[in-house]
Amino acid sequence: MDKSSALDYINQMFPTEASLSGVEPLMQKIHNEIRRVDAGILAAVRQQSNSGTKAKEDLAAATHAVEELMYKIREIKTKAEQSETMVQEICRDIKKLDFAKKHITTTITALHRLTMLVSAVEQLQVMASKRQYKEAAAQLEAVNQLCSHFEAYRDIPKITELREKFKSIKQILKSHVFSDFSSLGTGKETEESNLLQQLSDACLVVDALEPSVREELVNNFCGRELTSYEQIFEGAELAKLDKTERRYAWIKRRMRTNEEIWKIFPPSWHVPYRLCIQFCKKTRKQLEDILENLKEKPDVGTLLLALQRTLEFEDELAVKFGGSSSSSREVGNDIEEIGRAESNSQKAADIRKKYEKRLAAHQGSGTEDKDGNTDLSVPGAGFNFRGIISSCFEPHMTVYVELEEKTLMENLEKLVQDETWDIEEASQNNVLNSSMQLFLIIKRSLKRCSALTKSKTLFNLFKVFQKILKAYATKLFARLPKGGTGIVAAATGMDGQIKTSDKDEKLICYIVNSAEYCHKTSGELAESVSKIIDTQLANGVDMSEVQDEFSAVITKALVTLVLGLETKFDAEMAVMTRVPWGSLESVGDQSEYVNGINMILTSSIPSLGSLLSPIYFQFFLDKLASSLGPRFYANIFKCKHISETGAQQMLLDTQAVKTILLDIPTLARQTTSAASYSKFVSREMSKAEALLKVILSPVDSVADTYRALLPEGTPMEFQRILELKGLKKADEQTILDDFNKHGPAITQPSIPASVTPVVPAAPVIANNASLGFIASREDVLTRAAALGRGAATTGFKRFLALTEAAKDRKDGPFRKLFNT
Repeated sequence: MDKSSALDYINQMFPTEASLSGVEPLMQKIHNEIRRVDAGILAAVRQQSNSGTKAKEDLAAATHAVEELMYKIREIKTKAEQSETMVQEICRDIKKLDFAKKHITTTITALHRLTMLVSAVEQLQVMASKRQYKEAAAQLEAVNQLCSHFEAYRDIPKITELREKFKSIKQILKSHVFSDFSSLGTGKETEESNLLQQLSDACLVVDALEPSVREELVNNFCGRELTSYEQIFEGAELAKLDKTERRYAWIKRRMRTNEEIWKIFPPSWHVPYRLCIQFCKKTRKQLEDILENLKEKPDVGTLLLALQRTLEFEDELAVKFGGSSSSSREVGNDIEEIGRAESNSQKAADIRKKYEKRLAAHQGSGTEDKDGNTDLSVPGAGFNFRGIISSCFEPHMTVYVELEEKTLMENLEKLVQDETWDIEEASQNNVLNSSMQLFLIIKRSLKRCSALTKSKTLFNLFKVFQKILKAYATKLFARLPKGGTGIVAAATGMDGQIKTSDKDEKLICYIVNSAEYCHKTSGELAESVSKIIDTQLANGVDMSEVQDEFSAVITKALVTLVLGLETKFDAEMAVMTRVPWGSLESVGDQSEYVNGINMILTSSIPSLGSLLSPIYFQFFLDKLASSLGPRFYANIFKCKHISETGAQQMLLDTQAVKTILLDIPTLARQTTSAASYSKFVSREMSKAEALLKVILSPVDSVADTYRALLPEGTPMEFQRILELKGLKKADEQTILDDFNKHGPAITQPSIPASVTPVVPAAPVIANNASLGFIASREDVLTRAAALGRGAATTGFKRFLALTEAAKDRKDGPFRKLFNT
């Protein structure tokens, strides 16, 4: 305890004077506790002293025990060395005797084998001289095994002599066998009944000799068999392309006739297989010479017949010698898939299995070596008969491609000529019959070519397909109604008006659907060809240019559809300008021209909505809104005078037109993108509403209202608005001067559409001439982009390009934008 704690303890024990009487007992108790603690400390010190002494004694005893253990280990080691020395002394003589025994045994065995070798060589020499092939084959095996035991004794003269003698015997056997085989095929086998058996035994001798002997024998045999073939078909009479089939008939007849005779060859030699390979190489060489020496282009029929018979022969060889011809069926399945919708119920396992087969086929074809550099000794060891002969036709297939192109072009012309340009009521896809028939014809042509070749000829035919499809796109393009008017027409460079009937509108929809079908199917065609064609040519298979052509047809057709409706609106726009807006006394129901617009859309839109796909119908709607909105805005400026009542009536009509446009998706039963379309219509029609609100504004605040509601307006438009309000010239000039002094909020002009354009004041032109030209150009591109909303990429680029070209025209509504 610290000092304060001790005091607290004493005060706690003796809180009062009366408690001090207990001091003496407490002191006695404390003294007793001190004595007890001292005794415990003394006992612990004594015990620790005794423990230290005992520990020293234990350590000394352990050290002594370790020393004794080390002494015993050294003693045991010494005795072990003495024992080993004693054992070596005892076994020294036994080891010498063991080595002697081993050497004697080896010597006896070697002498015994030498005796056997000498005897076997002598016997083999007798068998060779007597042409005892069957016994000689067995004896050869025995001699070869005995010779292998004397590899270590090659330098001993006796062994060298035996080896030389054995080598000369093998040479004698080889010459006898080759001499006997030279009579095979000469007719002796029918005269001498035992000749075939003797040759069969000779094959056993050949197998016992080196592998090179077998190779040489088989090559000699195949060469003799094909000598007559070369002599027959190198003659002037049969060395012709139309005699190709007789070549294959000759080898098949030869193999069939000699099938029994050739059974003398062991199956492991694969003699018919090797013979067919050499036949194919010689045939290829002769056919190449025939084709190259032709003085003029070969007849297509003769060429294709020869190629077809060659392919059939190659397939027969592939099947006969372990190959497979299932690849042609898989190619046919790939081609049949062109133009078909993919089934959603197809299982993933089926798809995986299909592509695993293709991968295996691709890997198999990758090992093909048409020059015969592969190991040809075993059928199916990587050699593929497909193309070993037929590939020589490839450089001469130009006439075939030209014939296919001529046929396809004639079929295209006939399809277009016979096209009714209408769709049967039972049709589900609303596609022209000529489109589907064209791809059926192309599929048949692709099947024909893929059955003949999958190399450069197929690639050239694919280019023909591209040409045919581009020609068909041109036919569709030409079938569209010509001419046009209005904003879209000016942007695309079309002149005149397009008057379209209900039948014309359906035809345009059919053309859109047909172009979409061709766009999709041409991509599937390219995909199928890339799977069929040789790998090195697959990267060049591309239909993007053809698809661009059909995208352009779709864009042109949809623009034409809008122009047709625009032409129908011409009469209603003219009625709108003839209404006496300046003398109207009251605001009534919507005007007659609004009802006319509604009738036009009600009669056309449902049919268009049912025929066009959602994406192209949305594209059509955007173009329609981007055309009708600005046109309605510009048509207001064509009116003469608009009173306040007239402006109110026109504002009511504007809202009615806006409602009609917003109801188009519902009318067409296509509401998938109605929200974005509604925003687009509202934005376009809000400009006309803002213009009418400016006309309704008081004279003293008309300039401020114009700046607020039409910040993109121009002095020309503002001047025309003042004319529409019917102001006096003096008042009009005062307001216009004040407007020009303060300047418009934004100098970017919108489209001036007044019938009598008013030239702005000279200072404005001077200050804003260059800026007006740039702003006008940018405004054209902005509006063209709005017209192109929803279009395909290619169509949109084409549309912008045509819009850009509008500034180079000498006349037309848009020309004014570039002459500011």
